Amino acid sequence: MSESKKESWQTLRQEPGPGLKLFNVRYDDMRNPRNGQTSRMVILEAEDSVNVVPLTTDGKILFVRQYRFGIGDYTLELPGGIVDPGEEHRKAAERELREETGFTGGVWGYLGKIASNPVFMDNYIHHWVARGVEPTAAQQLDDGEAVEVVAIPLEEARRRLLQGEIQHPHSVNALLLFFYKK
Repeated sequence: MSESKKESWQTLRQEPGPGLKLFNVRYDDMRNPRNGQTSRMVILEAEDSVNVVPLTTDGKILFVRQYRFGIGDYTLELPGGIVDPGEEHRKAAERELREETGFTGGVWGYLGKIASNPVFMDNYIHHWVARGVEPTAAQQLDDGEAVEVVAIPLEEARRRLLQGEIQHPHSVNALLLFFYKK
C-alpha cells in the first residue's frame, strides 16, 4: 500500500478540560475527512520529557528501578523526566540524571526525539547519551519517588532490551537509538 497525502482532519472546536498532576486535558471536536462525521477527541497536553543513556567510566549503563502506578509494578528504565517550563531539554536531562542517580559529567550527545504517545498526547521525549558519567552527589528525589540505581554492563543491557525485560517505551526507543547509532 502506498503512502499518499491524506486530507487533514479539521478542528472545529477546542475546549479545556481538567488539569491533572502531569497533564492538562483538552477536548477537540474533529471532522473526519473520510466521512464528514464529527468526533470528540481527548488530548493530554504536557511538557516535553527527556531521558538519558548514562554510560559510566567502567562501561556500564545506569538504569533506575521504580514503581509505575499505571501497571502496578516496578520497571527498569533510563533516568529521565519532565522538562520544566523554559528549560532546555539538555539541561533537563542533566538535571534528571543528577537527581535520580547522583551521577554527573560526561560527554553528551543527542540521540533524537519521538512523540511520547501520538494517539492522545501532544508532547515529545528527547533522548540523550552521556558517556563517562561519575557519581558526584546523593540522589535528590521528589516526595513521590523511590528510585533504585542499577548499573548494567553494556552487552547485558542489550540482551535485556532484546528479550523484552525493559518495558518502558521511552527507554526502549532511547536504547534502540543508542545501540543503532553507537
